[in-house]
Amino acid sequence: MRDEFPIFQAHPELIYLDSAATTHKPRCVIEALTQAYARDYATVHRAAYRASLAATAQYDQTRITAARFLNAAHPEEIIFTRGTTDAINLVAQSYGRTYLQPGDVILVSEMEHHSNLVPWQMLAQQTGATLQFIPMNLQGVLEWHIPSNTKLVAIAHASNVTGTIHPIAEICRAAHAMGAVVVVDGAQAAPHLKIDVQALDCDFYAFSGHKCYGPTGVGVLYGKKSFLEQMPPIQGGGDMIERVELQASTYQMPPLRFEAGTPMIAEVIALNLALEFVEQHRESSSFLTYATEQMQTIPGLQIIGTAPDKVPLISFHIAGVHPLDVATMLDLRNIAVRSGHLCAQPCLRKFGLTTVARASFGLYNSFSEVDQLVDGLKSSLRILQV
Repeated sequence: MRDEFPIFQAHPELIYLDSAATTHKPRCVIEALTQAYARDYATVHRAAYRASLAATAQYDQTRITAARFLNAAHPEEIIFTRGTTDAINLVAQSYGRTYLQPGDVILVSEMEHHSNLVPWQMLAQQTGATLQFIPMNLQGVLEWHIPSNTKLVAIAHASNVTGTIHPIAEICRAAHAMGAVVVVDGAQAAPHLKIDVQALDCDFYAFSGHKCYGPTGVGVLYGKKSFLEQMPPIQGGGDMIERVELQASTYQMPPLRFEAGTPMIAEVIALNLALEFVEQHRESSSFLTYATEQMQTIPGLQIIGTAPDKVPLISFHIAGVHPLDVATMLDLRNIAVRSGHLCAQPCLRKFGLTTVARASFGLYNSFSEVDQLVDGLKSSLRILQV
């Protein structure tokens, strides 16, 4: 797969192990983005001339592809956003501010990315709702139950720290039995798992294009049609209007109601190619098994999260060595890993840590690159532990 990604032709020595943060782009996505700007660019949904109609058709095709990618019941259940963070904030500020009341419980897990925590903190302050948390054990497995007064559950499909894949369908059944809605952060799951929102029966599902080998600045929010039709817009202007008077306006039906202003035209068009690419080329789970086994041979290395079902990422800490030093030493060998708090500070505190290193894998990685990572870590430690 490496040959599909032009960046590795420009930098053949690069071993890129930070795909959980953002992925590199295959040639088909880059060409689609370039062509959208260089040959086919026009506004969408606003004009009757041929270039606009052609651009609109390409833009709308991505909505159909995204619906298939998630197995949504209707393309109208797909809203284009700036990414997962934007999508979660949309749900919080539209659904949350409309329907949550003082005393309602917003249930969030302890291992959430800040993007699936901070918006709910803000919503709780705005509405008087109460935040409660699903605890996890030191395997990185949630010990969950749904309190009776829960009105909204916000949870990642897979953790960006531990890699744990959560039992979303079971959580949704339990939450719905309590009358709660479920918002799923799919940023880490969408690039790796086959997603079926109807089988999961989640009410909202969000993911980012840039983690799925697509452009930055574009993402997808799925929402059940019955919910979206009852939710108010949170931004005004552009295509979201139906009729505008000086004193008041009426709004389009979803999804356009939630897509104010000129959209990310070229990025949405290129996202179509990215989603098709992911559908065709999801990686094997054996890769993570091999990487885990090899990294466990490194003395003093602790893997953060040992759940049996994970997406292909490994966060780790080495006794007596700062993760920033580890990442810097690996960079000298052209190996790119993440270091820091991974935008999940409460999760790391659960493990008694403030910072870790993380190796996360994508379609362009190979077993030999895992071997080079392990060799690089062992060589670095001989220097760092002196």
